[in-house]
Amino acid sequence: MNRIAIIGCGGAGKTVLAHRLAALLDVPVINLDAIYYDENWEETTKDEFAAIQRQLAAADRWIVDGNHASTLYIRVNRADTVIFLDVPAWTCLWGIVQRRWRYRGGQHSDGVYDRITLSFIRYIIGYRAKMRPRIAAVIREHGQHAQYVTLTSRRHARRYLRSIEANCP
Repeated sequence: MNRIAIIGCGGAGKTVLAHRLAALLDVPVINLDAIYYDENWEETTKDEFAAIQRQLAAADRWIVDGNHASTLYIRVNRADTVIFLDVPAWTCLWGIVQRRWRYRGGQHSDGVYDRITLSFIRYIIGYRAKMRPRIAAVIREHGQHAQYVTLTSRRHARRYLRSIEANCP
């Protein structure tokens, strides 16, 4: 596990999982929101965002935390492990409430971008129906070489982390 792509809906727990895996595996974490948004919450252009990801993905070891489906293929092409947090919408909604409580809005040093809008809530509610098929298609096309892990609950994610920890030297 040297190049790990963690994907899933907002509030699913990608950043928490990324940082816990990083601590176990001693692998640097890259949060895509920290790259995508600047300090004024302005978005990076699509071409620049893709170019940055290509450069980052060329490294030997990384954990990339973030969805950004339009550039998922870049990460999946280089990943040796793809982890999909396929958790229910209510779990993600609770996750964004917890994040709001913890961070109080805005973008933070760990890359978390905490902005709750009606469109973001709609995105979360429709994520599984709309995004799961897109993610599956990208993985089928670009990620056949990678180990693919689907985690369907926070409990499942904790068990997965314990199994990784048990196998760490």
